[in-house]
Amino acid sequence: MKIEIAKDIVKPHLTTARYEHSLRVAETAKELALLYGEKVEKAELAAVFHDYAKYRSRDELARWIVTSYLPKDLLDYHHELWHGPVAALLIEKEFGVKDIDIQNAIHYHTTGRAHMSNLEMIIFLADYIEPGRKFTGIDKVREMAKVDLVHACLMASANTIRFLMNKNTAIYPDTFHTYNDLIRRVNGGNH
Repeated sequence: MKIEIAKDIVKPHLTTARYEHSLRVAETAKELALLYGEKVEKAELAAVFHDYAKYRSRDELARWIVTSYLPKDLLDYHHELWHGPVAALLIEKEFGVKDIDIQNAIHYHTTGRAHMSNLEMIIFLADYIEPGRKFTGIDKVREMAKVDLVHACLMASANTIRFLMNKNTAIYPDTFHTYNDLIRRVNGGNH
């Protein structure tokens, strides 16, 4: 699918601010893809679609989870986690995007998962560090993103876990699996 077509598809489903965020994520993903030798077209397409289902109703998101192959335990966690997996499902059902790399990058862009591919890490990180994001510690992650994709994702994962713990909210297991896998990669397989 051409990127301009994807942008036209996504735009009416997002607020103006969220659409602009998606464009910044796409630009950041392109830069990271070039830096880390991934296909720019895939990174850009996954980034444009990553929040495609963000503003669907909770009922619709839950219905897709219940009636599809998506993990049912998602329903036990905050609905903010649902839009990635549902978007990955919808781009195949509605537009025939069957590329599993793109689908996984969209599915796991919020939580991450163990053994993420480079494309998955690029979308996970691009969503976290895009230029519109402003919070304590982000500049360190942005600097690390220029030199070490895995380490930058580890930093983002650790920050996310700390943030969620400080909010006293339940944390989806994939988020912990992401952190554990990345810390092992950074430490050369050691704990």
